[in-house]
Amino acid sequence: MRESTYRVHPVNGANEKEEKLTLDLLNAIDQRSDLSQRHLARQMGIALGLTNSYLKRCARKGLVKVSEAPANRFLYYLTPKGFAEKARLTGVYLSRSLTFYRQAGESCSALFDYCKVNNKDQIMLCGVSELAEIALFRAMDTEIRITGIYDPESSLDQLFSKPVWADLAAVDAFDMCVLTDLNSPYEFYKSLINEMGKERVLIPDVLGMRDQSGEAS
Repeated sequence: MRESTYRVHPVNGANEKEEKLTLDLLNAIDQRSDLSQRHLARQMGIALGLTNSYLKRCARKGLVKVSEAPANRFLYYLTPKGFAEKARLTGVYLSRSLTFYRQAGESCSALFDYCKVNNKDQIMLCGVSELAEIALFRAMDTEIRITGIYDPESSLDQLFSKPVWADLAAVDAFDMCVLTDLNSPYEFYKSLINEMGKERVLIPDVLGMRDQSGEAS
């Protein structure tokens, strides 16, 4: 089953994931020094053991200072090096986010141009996400009409005044659909082509996926 978590974009590569978790840890400590490791783990959305591993790694790198507190507790502080690393990682993350927005916009525009040339003017988006938001904004500059968003895992009724459907049987008429899911795009793609046929499902280049024939999307 696809996860329903709404996120900006998929993390690509182990190194980027490590940098993002490090940034989350440094931000959490900067906001409050007396958090327990259990609270840090909950805030970061990772296991307690992994949180402990990242804390030790940051301490070894001189990013975090650990001090003992009463009742067998610990306080965590960012060192000057830790503040500098937090600023650097924030810049890196924002740069990647901006790159995603630009690439996502260009990918959506290219698909809409393809649809227009082929007289496919009614498009349904598949997956509630920020990619879907970008597609909605890009469609405003074209003659393409977004009929709505199909997402069986979403609890929303609307996204920017467009209907969100959890049941494929309830969707309005459409010519083509554009995959906009960011949580489990490949799994959602497979379910879509089973439900409506591969010829009706378009994949934005920004997702970096290949279709089931092995051809680049």
